Amino acid sequence: MSMSMSMSGAAAATTPLPHLKPTTAATQIAAFPTTLSRPSISPSKHLSITCSSTALQTPTSAAAAATERVFNFAAGPATLPENVLLKAQSELYNWRGCGMSVMEMSHRGKEFLSIIQKAESDLRTLLNIPSDYTVLFLQGGATTQFASVPLNLCKPDDVVDYVVTGSWGDKALKEAAKYSNPKSIWSGKSEKYTKIPNFESLEQTPGAKYLHICANETIHGVEFKAYPTPATENEVLVADMSSNFCSKPVDVTKFGVIYAGAQKNVGPSGVTIAIVRSDLIGSAQPSTPVMLDWKIHADNNSLYNTPPCYGIYMCGLVFEDLVEQGGLVEVEKKNVKKASILYDAIDESNGFFRCPVEKSVRSLMNVPFTLAKPELEAEFVKEAAKEKMVQLKGHRSVGGMRASIYNAMPLAGVEKLILVFARVGISGFKRSYGRMRG
Repeated sequence: MSMSMSMSGAAAATTPLPHLKPTTAATQIAAFPTTLSRPSISPSKHLSITCSSTALQTPTSAAAAATERVFNFAAGPATLPENVLLKAQSELYNWRGCGMSVMEMSHRGKEFLSIIQKAESDLRTLLNIPSDYTVLFLQGGATTQFASVPLNLCKPDDVVDYVVTGSWGDKALKEAAKYSNPKSIWSGKSEKYTKIPNFESLEQTPGAKYLHICANETIHGVEFKAYPTPATENEVLVADMSSNFCSKPVDVTKFGVIYAGAQKNVGPSGVTIAIVRSDLIGSAQPSTPVMLDWKIHADNNSLYNTPPCYGIYMCGLVFEDLVEQGGLVEVEKKNVKKASILYDAIDESNGFFRCPVEKSVRSLMNVPFTLAKPELEAEFVKEAAKEKMVQLKGHRSVGGMRASIYNAMPLAGVEKLILVFARVGISGFKRSYGRMRG
């Protein structure tokens, strides 16, 4: 049975990244605080800090230390927005005058309930999540959902389909084999995970309960620009969106389940978010552990046990910040610009730098690249470190280099990275370097 969908892999129906170039005469590096100092507390007094839900309290010590903060290109845990960190700092000791930190609150108290409810509300606004979808704040990372998905959506003998476009899709497939009968209907392993297939030429398994994809492969830098449509009405689309969650608008109604680890774009490690169509909840296999049963968490509003309270609070601050930026349409524009500049620099290096991923499906979030002379990789990392840019080595399983440019990575960080390209001595970069110098 053919799978109907709106895109094909190598010639995916997606708009190429626009050729956007830096226009500043000299790259200006955004100022960040390097240390988050706690308030000075008198032994005989309690310090009360109050702030509104949107006002940002900026410590004077942060501005003084701003130049010491690095550009962090890590794949996760990843860089967080500066203003979010500063707001969290201002609220750390005494959250909005309640007399305690978020880390000290009862997860069933009115203070934390207001935090988690606001976080969910802002997330629903950002992704336009319909009322018939349940939002769950969970633990265990996306990897735990590799098991939760089959346990909640099918019986042990049920067939489920997986499109494997990278390491995380492959791990999800292997985990599903413990709790269902998964079929890999396409794998990019033979081509080193550099493509997304033409789904129109593939056949889904008749009667499959769901079709699983990894929307953005963090390690290999492959991203879906459109999404497949399951072949039958009863089959649902499931997506691991860990590394591009909240980086662009998504039509949630195309999916039965979306899940994501928070530590890429929306918060610190420790929080997993699942968005599940509500009619899919409640049919877990009898052997499902209580902590993997979506119904348990849905019935208890994500408070069945003590959740990662501070992590959820941080996610809420990020959601609030994304809303204030104008929502995900505006966020995507910024991400497209950053990625365009970086990919253009790589492509115009006369082969000195190379991105192995097919252009039509290159990730806006994770940019893998190699050097024509591998022995220069160490020099590249060293030069980048001199300019306070860190975590640029590729994943240990693939080597090379990788720049993760999530929502919170400023444009200045990407522009500065390109200047390091030139410093390593790439003759093919003279033209691009000249443009950046005015």
